[in-house]
Amino acid sequence: MVVKLAEGSLKTKYGEYHEILFYDGQKESFALVMGDIEDEEGILCRVHSSCIFGHHFNSIECDCREQMEIAQQLIQKEGKGVVIWLEQEGKGNGHYALLKSAVYKRQGIAQAEAYEAVGFQKDARDFRAAADILKELNVKSVRMLTNNQKKVETLTQHGIHVVGIKPTTL
Repeated sequence: MVVKLAEGSLKTKYGEYHEILFYDGQKESFALVMGDIEDEEGILCRVHSSCIFGHHFNSIECDCREQMEIAQQLIQKEGKGVVIWLEQEGKGNGHYALLKSAVYKRQGIAQAEAYEAVGFQKDARDFRAAADILKELNVKSVRMLTNNQKKVETLTQHGIHVVGIKPTTL
């Protein structure tokens, strides 16, 4: 369950969004909403986890920033959609795990396996808050902008109707 804390407008290089801040009892999450999505079907939806390297430090070692930009461009083109931002750094393992696993990643090991090599889960993220936020926004169904089947499965398990998937790769 999430609780709406605050909201306001946000101008981005991909158009103006309505930002809504939510709290699930442990973490804040937010939705960036473009256009009228309430009671709509097939809404473009990106569920995105925080990435300090990609979003704050402009790292070229991950594609998080590019995935967010692609999602915002697609939403802008369509004129409506939602990005849900979850605080789940390092695939939910935290920034410490990301730093510890970097040596393995630089040796060519996939990020998920690099996390395991230093004692963390491949992917510790939980996408339930995203489902709760979509319910709060009264979205009837979504077209997911994702490369991650776990996001689709979690949303579906928690009552969100996913009517399509569009990868966000370059």
